Amino acid sequence: MRASIVIRTLNEARHLGDLLRMVARQRTDGIDIETVLVDSGSTDDTICIAEAHGARITTIAKADFSFGRSLNRGCAFASGDILVLISGHCVPVGDDWLQRLCQPLIDGQAVYSYGRQIGDDASNYSERRIFAQYFPDRSAIAQEGFFCNNANAALLRSVWEGHPFNEDLTGLEDLDLARRLHDQGERIAYVAEAAVFHHHAETWPQVRRRFEREAIALRSIMPEVHLSRLDVLRFVLVSTLGDWRAARRNGVQGTTRADMLRYRWNQYVGAYRGNHDHRVLSRRAKERFFYPSVSKEAEQDDYLKPLRRPSAHEGQ
Repeated sequence: MRASIVIRTLNEARHLGDLLRMVARQRTDGIDIETVLVDSGSTDDTICIAEAHGARITTIAKADFSFGRSLNRGCAFASGDILVLISGHCVPVGDDWLQRLCQPLIDGQAVYSYGRQIGDDASNYSERRIFAQYFPDRSAIAQEGFFCNNANAALLRSVWEGHPFNEDLTGLEDLDLARRLHDQGERIAYVAEAAVFHHHAETWPQVRRRFEREAIALRSIMPEVHLSRLDVLRFVLVSTLGDWRAARRNGVQGTTRADMLRYRWNQYVGAYRGNHDHRVLSRRAKERFFYPSVSKEAEQDDYLKPLRRPSAHEGQ
């Protein structure tokens, strides 16, 4: 069996070397590995790093780029029975990441799987809490519902061939595919043990645009979801206060209180801009898809405390 690791890149030189070194260290039970890069116009050393590690490279023009189209290009270019999708700024935590992520597909327990995502001490603490909420420390094989995230995921090639990613969405192509598969009775697995460090180094406008882009996509996937201005104010307040309390309890000093507030403000303002003109949904559904809070279980997550570990390069 072959697994093709498909990496979307645009100027990912900062973390791509660590990612590819960890790919080379993977221990698998009979899985052959190839690495495929889908680049959309990098101007840094991304391509050189990929070539040095033996990756096969294909490109997509910026004018043609969408998240779904880029992945479809990479999946078509790849040759594996399992398509492993990972962002160029994510780095596997351990050398069993690939085997664990693929195992539910190999065992026939699911057709689409995704693994845990973890921030580090350089990550905004508010984002680390979002990771803790959506990527807990317990696996669900198979899970209820249709959530999935392509920053760290695996998909059967045969399934992708019948259900390619939506190329018209501005984001959330993973959620869209997961919902289509779920509606047809297919199973999706969450594998907590297949963890990656997810490194984001975004400006505040980039944070805002990311959430706006995802909210625009969510309008197509779930047009009933609506976020009002009152929701924005309430979610910013609830989320920020929760971040401050959790940071104080866990002794976090790497993110200031002001930056936690800025993150939440840009998160919900972006979501509102992309989402505000649709019908009202229940408060419970809003909180599920715009995540203002973190569960009690997630609050106990060790990764919400200062990691006190070596740098990403040294630790891996």
